[in-house]
Amino acid sequence: MDLFPSGASTARRLARVDVLAALAFPAEECRAAAAQGWSGPGYHCEVLHESRDFWESRAEELVEAAEREVEDARAALAAVLTARWGPARAVDLWPYVGSDRSDPGYRAPEPLSLLSGLCAGLEVWRPPGTGRWVGLAVGQADPEFPVQLLAAVGEAELPGA
Repeated sequence: MDLFPSGASTARRLARVDVLAALAFPAEECRAAAAQGWSGPGYHCEVLHESRDFWESRAEELVEAAEREVEDARAALAAVLTARWGPARAVDLWPYVGSDRSDPGYRAPEPLSLLSGLCAGLEVWRPPGTGRWVGLAVGQADPEFPVQLLAAVGEAELPGA
C-alpha cells in the first residue's frame, strides 16, 4: 500500500528520506501525525511503503508477492542512495533485540531498538558533512501485519557503519 497521496514512486520516497535527513530531532519521543513514523532525541523512523496485511490469508504466494513488492521499492531507493553517497554498509540488528545485552540496565539507542523488533538488518549510508546516518530496512512486526519499507535517520554510533 502506498503511503503517499496519489501513489508513491522512488522519487517521492527519496524526497521523504531527504526531509527526514534534514529534519531537526525532537526533544522527546513522539509519533508523526502526518505519516507512519516515530521520532525522538537523535532519530527519525518512518514507513515509506507497506504491503497488504495478512489477517485473512497467509498464503505463500500472497506473502511472496508482498515481500517482492517491498523489496523492489527498497532496491530502487537503495540504488539512488548508493549513486548519491556510495555503497551502503550492512548493520546487523540482532545485537539490539530486546535491548538487554548482558547489562540489565542497557537500552539500545533509538531507532535501533525499534528497528530490531521489526527487521534483521539495516543498510546504512553516511551523508557527508551531516553527522547523521540514513538507513533502509524491510521488516514485519508479526506474520499478520504488512511487510514494510522503513527509513531511519540517526546520530548514534553504529557498529561497522
